[in-house]
Amino acid sequence: QVQLVESGGGLAQPGGSLRLSCAASGFTFNSYAMSWARQAPGKGLEWVSGIFSDGINRYYADSVKGRFTISRDNAKRTVYLQMNSLKPEDTALYYCGKAKSFLLDWGGLHRVEAYDYWGQGTQVAVSS
Repeated sequence: QVQLVESGGGLAQPGGSLRLSCAASGFTFNSYAMSWARQAPGKGLEWVSGIFSDGINRYYADSVKGRFTISRDNAKRTVYLQMNSLKPEDTALYYCGKAKSFLLDWGGLHRVEAYDYWGQGTQVAVSS
């Protein structure tokens, strides 16, 4: 079965950095786009960043562009999110997700509805 296990969350100060990891198993990892999404208290799931299966084309929500970097290592079956210049509004539970279709294009990459599995999440808190 599909398993997505996030790690690396924690407490950071404003301006600090965290690196999240998502270990994937149970599917052909290198065939699927992957994304990170987050959910702050009282809010819906917000797409943050996505990466296509080749690891080359990467996209970001405007709120994190220039601060976060998504990457993947297909050999390790792992996707990462490097978060720099953290802000208090980045506080959320962060999830990684697997695209439902290996034919996913940009039209679906940024839509949380295009992902059929999400991990359990890792908590990120940004405060002083």
